[in-house]
Amino acid sequence: MLLVLCVDLDDDLGRKTGFSTPVIGRDAVEDAAIALATADPEDSDANVIFQGLHIYDDLDSRDESVAVAVVTGNDEGDVKANREVGDEVDTVLASLSTSEDVTALVVTDGAQDESVIPIIRSRVPIDGVRRVVVRQAQNLESMYYTIKQVLNDPETRGTVLIPLGILLLIYPLALIGTVLDMPGFFLGTTSALLGLYLISRGIGLGERLDAGVERARRSLYAGRTTLLAYVVAAALFVIGGVSGVNTLEEMEASAGGDLGVPVQLAALVFGSIRWIAAAGITTSLGQITDEYIGGSLEWRYLNAPFYVLAMAIVLHAVSAFFIDEVGIAYVAAALTGGTLLGIVSTLTFAVAESRLSEGGRQVDGASR
Repeated sequence: MLLVLCVDLDDDLGRKTGFSTPVIGRDAVEDAAIALATADPEDSDANVIFQGLHIYDDLDSRDESVAVAVVTGNDEGDVKANREVGDEVDTVLASLSTSEDVTALVVTDGAQDESVIPIIRSRVPIDGVRRVVVRQAQNLESMYYTIKQVLNDPETRGTVLIPLGILLLIYPLALIGTVLDMPGFFLGTTSALLGLYLISRGIGLGERLDAGVERARRSLYAGRTTLLAYVVAAALFVIGGVSGVNTLEEMEASAGGDLGVPVQLAALVFGSIRWIAAAGITTSLGQITDEYIGGSLEWRYLNAPFYVLAMAIVLHAVSAFFIDEVGIAYVAAALTGGTLLGIVSTLTFAVAESRLSEGGRQVDGASR
């Protein structure tokens, strides 16, 4: 049996018509196509469904064993949409009452929908892919309409019009710079704006900022202590930086001259390490608290504050030695103490985790 599979990756059918998917069978698919074409005559997915019906009718008229269905994803992203399509393909295959081997003919409207083909192929062999291209009259009216549609798309406006506008500003800014005798400044500023915009688009900076703001909003409303811990840690980190700079300035004033690079670094570390360690312990405790509240805390997570403390002890001792605050015996004791602290914490929580795991398995065995 050949399964004509119409793919609507972003679920225009469900969002615009309210049809539940997958849609299986010729009559149901025809109703869905008419409903989508009525709701949005410009949607190319309606042409995909009508093309699937055309293929079905052509094969059925030749007495071939054929079925038709529409599967959709969602508008939340490629990964989730692909998974949704895979689940709906499984539903369609389970509904086919046939003893024949089933193969698929996938009908799409472009390369974006065709990205789901590996997901479909993992479930049913694919005999072919049919891409539907709507024929348009290549005249001035259709060109005007196309440009209008492109400019009405917010994503296209941000991608095309912003860099084009920056480029068009180069000439007037160059004239202003010539009048003010600062042509290099205006040209450099325009070039920098264009470069920053292209870099931000290339690395998806806007999406990352939006995702970060959304995570912060959810953390705030969910009462997650990690957000508060990060704010406190940032303040402690700034205080540590200021303290390190003050320590360096005091040492330079007392020395009455320039210090070597190793001594300068040691002074910065010596003055700031306590605050930075406090910031690290704060963030780790906040994360541990959230993991405990969420029921996903593991014993090895408790090592984090002790590791931060051990590293702080070592760095404090080494930096103090470089600025002649302590002797070699103190450094040796600090290195030994920091190492032992990390080892003891690791062994302690590893043993505790293994003992609790064994106790849980014994309780499960007794209950069975």
